[in-house]
Amino acid sequence: MLDNQLTLDVSPYSTLYDIVVPKTHFLRQLTELCDFSFIYDELEKNYQPDFGRRAYSPIMMFKYLLLKDVYKLSDVDVVERSYSDMAFKYFLGLAPEDPVIEPSSLTKFRKLRIKDERLLDLLITKSVQIALELGLVKSKILIVDATHTKAHYNHKKPQEVLRERSKALRKTIYQYSEDIKTEFPSKPQEDTLVAELRYTQELISVLEKHDELTEIPAVSQKFNYLKEAVEDDLEHLESSVKEDERIGHKSADSSFYGYKEHIAMTDERIITACVVTSGEKSDGPVLEELYQKSKGNGVTIEAIVGDKAYSGIQFTKKERVHLVAKLHPAVSKGFRRKEDEFSYNKDAGLFVCPEGHMAIRKAKTGRTTGKYNSQETHYFDIYHCQTCPSKVGCYKEGARTKTYSITLKSDEHLFQKRFQETPYFKEKVKHRYKIEAKNAELKNRHGLDVARASGLFNMELQAATTIFVVYMKRIIALIKQK
Repeated sequence: MLDNQLTLDVSPYSTLYDIVVPKTHFLRQLTELCDFSFIYDELEKNYQPDFGRRAYSPIMMFKYLLLKDVYKLSDVDVVERSYSDMAFKYFLGLAPEDPVIEPSSLTKFRKLRIKDERLLDLLITKSVQIALELGLVKSKILIVDATHTKAHYNHKKPQEVLRERSKALRKTIYQYSEDIKTEFPSKPQEDTLVAELRYTQELISVLEKHDELTEIPAVSQKFNYLKEAVEDDLEHLESSVKEDERIGHKSADSSFYGYKEHIAMTDERIITACVVTSGEKSDGPVLEELYQKSKGNGVTIEAIVGDKAYSGIQFTKKERVHLVAKLHPAVSKGFRRKEDEFSYNKDAGLFVCPEGHMAIRKAKTGRTTGKYNSQETHYFDIYHCQTCPSKVGCYKEGARTKTYSITLKSDEHLFQKRFQETPYFKEKVKHRYKIEAKNAELKNRHGLDVARASGLFNMELQAATTIFVVYMKRIIALIKQK
């Protein structure tokens, strides 16, 4: 059976909320602003009706995930705080005297109930709907950019991550008790996931017998995160260094291991679409998807504002939308067979192969005058090519170089070059800084700089809850300004 929980339970103590949760509290404002029944409608299909004991409300469970995002808490800590924090209970739809869930239920909820990859789009669509109904979207500008998120395991072996977390926990415990060393299991001699996982589980078992230590806040936080990593990410540990998390490049000299969030927002700083990809994906190809999602959410678009990565002009011509992005000739590289296309990294000014390896240098040949076009050739490190799993059909065995060349067709870019000099372009391009500030807010204030779990689906879930919380805060701020 499934608990609907669309209304607050009737309780003789409910009037306490009017006293201890002021109208200015963010959780009260969020509750009054957003009807979360759409979460029930979306997730209901993932439950089996009339089977087993009564399940927790999907609305309440989803709200727990939002609380984790807002207050940066582990499963155990968010449930523990829900016992005594009246603002939490009010937001969760509980009566003051109601019990709270078991922390393990959140793990099951993420794994078994949230199976729909549409959740990110669903939350953004709901948010845009609220903004449009309140008349908060007046501009016709769509600002686009991408930001990166480091992987949960940051390109390390899973056993290395467990080892680091265990070490941090032991170091904190020794500040309060060094005698417990004698009870700890022996450290594994093998550098394998199985050995490190066995040690971690034995360490947790020992500490679960010492409430006097695990109840210390400094110890409790590290202990809970270690347990959560094992319980929640066990099935992802061995695959965390595979397809979903890839090497991306922030410049020619710096890289990151993880994901990218491609974001579109209005001039009012209201996010209208987001696409999550692995880290090596370039920005430009995602532009049309961001545009179509934003348009589908009811946003009227006259101009798209972005950086050089979005300067492919064929799509925007078809849609009759102004593309306010400074032209880089390497991006609009003409027509190629799909399997031959490498991605262009606008920060480094270099191409990246499908396996995520960036060119080490480039050179330009010929000249662009009249009917003649120059070429730009990008050179790759053949040592990567020689061991690459995708080298068949890409790298010729024994070759001394691996290059990728593009033709710079200046005639096709003439219109965009002229458009860049117009007053319209120069005025609209000034708005691009707003999305950089929004990306900084998502990462620095709401934890989108590092993935909390492994896998692309978990990254989409994190992006969904983070963007939704930031979105609601922005809408509340705009309402106050009206």
